[in-house]
Amino acid sequence: MDYTKRHILKAIFFISFFSTYLLSQIIDNSFITKFEYGAMLYANPRGVGCVLCHKNGDKSVVIAKYKKKDKKTKKLVEKEIIAPAINKVSFEVFLDKMTSDKTESRIMPTYFLTDDELKSLYFYIKNIKKK
Repeated sequence: MDYTKRHILKAIFFISFFSTYLLSQIIDNSFITKFEYGAMLYANPRGVGCVLCHKNGDKSVVIAKYKKKDKKTKKLVEKEIIAPAINKVSFEVFLDKMTSDKTESRIMPTYFLTDDELKSLYFYIKNIKKK
């Protein structure tokens, strides 16, 4: 086989391999799409769903109101626990909040999600209104 034919065969192989790879990134032939998997995780990742506090994720939500005695004035002051909007956070911030040690937090649960689950959940949050 001469030099030109080998190069042509290599080029054909490369093009077919690369085009197959690109199509696999565009077309999702899995049983459940990343969006659907993310929606399931958003509804119930490990017992308590994100949707319970964050609703659609597009605006801050008051989870609870309570009264607390102000240490200086000794008067009861109304306080709120607010779940922030989450659809505009970066992946880095999302990852930090989802994987941080929450032993101090009395609000945000710890879910122990895998990397794939975190990616699917983030994908869903970013695309929740686009579907």
